[in-house]
Amino acid sequence: MNSQPNTSNQTQHKWLSLVNLLKAPSIILLLVWMIVPLSMTLYYSFVEYNLLYPGPKLFIGLENYTYFSTDSAFFPALFNTLVLVGSVLIITVVLGLALALLVNQPFFGRGIVRVLLISPFFIMPTVNALIWKNMLMDPNYGIFTVIADFFHLVPINWLEDMPLASIIMMVSWQWTPFALLIFMTSLQSQDTEQKEAAKLDGAGHWSIFRFLTLPHLARPIAIVVMIQTIFHLSLFAEIFVTTGGGPGFASTNLAWLIYRQAFLAYDVGVASAGGVFAIILANIVAFFLIRAVGKNLAR
Repeated sequence: MNSQPNTSNQTQHKWLSLVNLLKAPSIILLLVWMIVPLSMTLYYSFVEYNLLYPGPKLFIGLENYTYFSTDSAFFPALFNTLVLVGSVLIITVVLGLALALLVNQPFFGRGIVRVLLISPFFIMPTVNALIWKNMLMDPNYGIFTVIADFFHLVPINWLEDMPLASIIMMVSWQWTPFALLIFMTSLQSQDTEQKEAAKLDGAGHWSIFRFLTLPHLARPIAIVVMIQTIFHLSLFAEIFVTTGGGPGFASTNLAWLIYRQAFLAYDVGVASAGGVFAIILANIVAFFLIRAVGKNLAR
């Protein structure tokens, strides 16, 4: 009488073993791809490791963290990083939401307009920086200079006079299509019957947007904020191609400061300590931003 339950348990156990065996490659890949580099970064952050002085790696505790945090460029880099991330998030979310609401309305050529609006996101960051540096912001023959001359205004040397604002403009132009794509997809799944019922009850466009559309977009906005925060905290290509972190520390962020320690000062230990700090900062910022955005929009 008990043979059938035992047979069933054995069959279930075999299936579970087979499932775990099929999961093994992905787990091993995750271990090699993520945990091993992170462990090596943690290890190097606690040892003295300079590429110019090969030799035994001595354990020095928190000295690398102390050196990185007391660098004269640390607080300017931290401030620039937060300003850069916050500014780009505000611009891309607001502009992406406005464009998504516009292209969600039916009009002639809407498909072509959507493709054109999304296309900047597929441009490589290095190419994006070169376009803005040479074609738009060049103080001699850039498009912004031509426009300023046309209106008899003094041209602005953007990368020298306003370096951080220039980086923000470059990044916002490239990442606004990402927010647009997420919001546009989410708007297409919104219940139109609720909007029609609200219009019949006398609700205006602002009331519909505030009480129906915005709560519907709470999760997409949180996703955009999370993904962009992670990417922008490690922003590097635009700074490398255009300003080189200057003038002075005016456009230096944490990623550029870590690069300077690793590849210009050849101090892998200090750079690893900076990398650990950047990882912790990214998780903290993303956690609080997602909670704040999700709670405020879901009300």
